[in-house]
Amino acid sequence: MSQWSQPRHAFVPVLGHEIYVAEWGDPAAPPLVMWHGLARTSRDFDELATELARDHFVICPDTIGRGQSSWSQHPEAEYSIKHYTQIALGLMEHYGMEQAGWFGTSMGGLIGMRIASGPMADRLNYLVINDIGPEVPQPAIDRILAYAAELPCFDTVAEADRWLRATYAPFGVAEDAFWQRMAATSLRRKGNGKLTLHYDPKILVQFTASAEELLSWDRYDRIALPLHVIQGATSDILPPQILQRMCANGPRPTVTTMQGCGHAPNLSMPADVRFVREVISTLEVGCSTSG
Repeated sequence: MSQWSQPRHAFVPVLGHEIYVAEWGDPAAPPLVMWHGLARTSRDFDELATELARDHFVICPDTIGRGQSSWSQHPEAEYSIKHYTQIALGLMEHYGMEQAGWFGTSMGGLIGMRIASGPMADRLNYLVINDIGPEVPQPAIDRILAYAAELPCFDTVAEADRWLRATYAPFGVAEDAFWQRMAATSLRRKGNGKLTLHYDPKILVQFTASAEELLSWDRYDRIALPLHVIQGATSDILPPQILQRMCANGPRPTVTTMQGCGHAPNLSMPADVRFVREVISTLEVGCSTSG
């Protein structure tokens, strides 16, 4: 077993927050930031990070309000893509990453696109965006609000495991180890001893307090970095019409559609892990050639 096949666990102070980071690989290797989706955690990336850590230094943070990171005292201002972007840049500064690759699932993709379209775009050298675009359809937002607004309550981890597998079925096929880890890393005990999900329900304020961040074609059109987009075949977050517009504008990304998935492909199966590794290798070659 490689010395880099298990994560190291760090708690990094950034902008008054304490950010949990799962670190993978040799810190001297090329850096890669992997950022999770709305109500998820960094540990969704374990299978991908294990493989990519063979030749990258990978950091997988928990966004504030999720997992082991601190919760915001100012949710309307700080539970926003803009603030998460500032945290991401602060983390890169902490780790001495002058330039890094970016892999973002859903919300993590929005953060990556915001960095890539702004004054700090040169801090990234490529983007892989998993099932998100510059526009999030309202029906998809309504669906997210319906399942995430009220934190469920469970008596046992086994009960929570069944709920997570059913709720996140659009993630597609995954090994039992993926789902078991999801349960282990997605839960916290309440004061009464019951279990609930490990996120601050106020994270959903971003859909109202900073709703403009969910429609950002102007920023997308400014992206000049190499970009690969992964789409779940039945995704309601990245439907065909939005993907088609992405392909015709801005960075004109390469695209892969994952069959048997909705929002968002979990990419944990061995064939998917190999695929992501090949995508990143191709983007890196393109960066070195253009540079």
